[in-house]
Amino acid sequence: MNEFIIIFRETLEASLIVGIIYVFLSKQNNHEAIKKLWYGVFAAIIASVFAGFIAFNSFQTLGNTSTKALFEAVFMFITAGLIWYVIFWLSKNVSSKAALENQTSVATKSTWGIFFVVFFAILREGFETAMFLMGSFSMTKNFSYIGFFSGMIIAIFIGYGIFFHGRKINIRSFFKTTTLLLVFLASGMVAYGSHEIESYLVKSKQLNLISIDSVSEIARPWNILIPKTELSSSNNKFFYSYNINGKEKYTHLLHENGRVGVFLKGFFGYNSNPNYIELILWLLSLGIGLSYWRKVYQDVR
Repeated sequence: MNEFIIIFRETLEASLIVGIIYVFLSKQNNHEAIKKLWYGVFAAIIASVFAGFIAFNSFQTLGNTSTKALFEAVFMFITAGLIWYVIFWLSKNVSSKAALENQTSVATKSTWGIFFVVFFAILREGFETAMFLMGSFSMTKNFSYIGFFSGMIIAIFIGYGIFFHGRKINIRSFFKTTTLLLVFLASGMVAYGSHEIESYLVKSKQLNLISIDSVSEIARPWNILIPKTELSSSNNKFFYSYNINGKEKYTHLLHENGRVGVFLKGFFGYNSNPNYIELILWLLSLGIGLSYWRKVYQDVR
């Protein structure tokens, strides 16, 4: 689900940018500039894939260490910050054709100007997409190719329908819905980052920095559904999976690594054993996000 939301939104924004510029150039019958537009699109896609590949491989070289936990924590906070920027600032301006057409008008003084306008606009979308997907993958430890490709295809068709067939679609309503979903995703990343700080302190044996000696002393509002080495007669096997993540234990489906819990964790920031700071930051992030979302989109029908 995370993959669908991220790809759908970012691809739709990219499609709108390309569509606006294409229609503007078509009205001027500027075929040379249109050619440069498509060069910019393809070059930006290749550059985005390359940048994402480098970032992902750099992350994987850290291994399963305390350093990786710290990196994931910092990465989650940065990614959440990027999401806040994208979902609020760009959502208010993406449907403003005037600003983009003005940039395009200036760029048409040189057809290569069109190339660079499109290239950097799409590259930004591609880089953000790579960062968001890496964050989503870190939270859920799996990847949905169905969500990835379906979100991309649907967004491209919508963008095509708007600018090449003149269909009247309320783009702001689309962004209103996807922004609400991304508010939850960003809050989940804040919570996950907070939990990884705990993992870093445990793995690096630096719990003394928060004045405690063992992980059992960390205060938690709840600690439920702990994985078991064996099931009792009262446990229904339907609700458990065995050997998840290589751990030879039975994991409940609502545990953060369980069949349902992993989705709730990735999308809502759910955790079956959060610490208090993690819970408080999640609530604050969600409260602020929902409040600002309502303020930005309260006039959208």
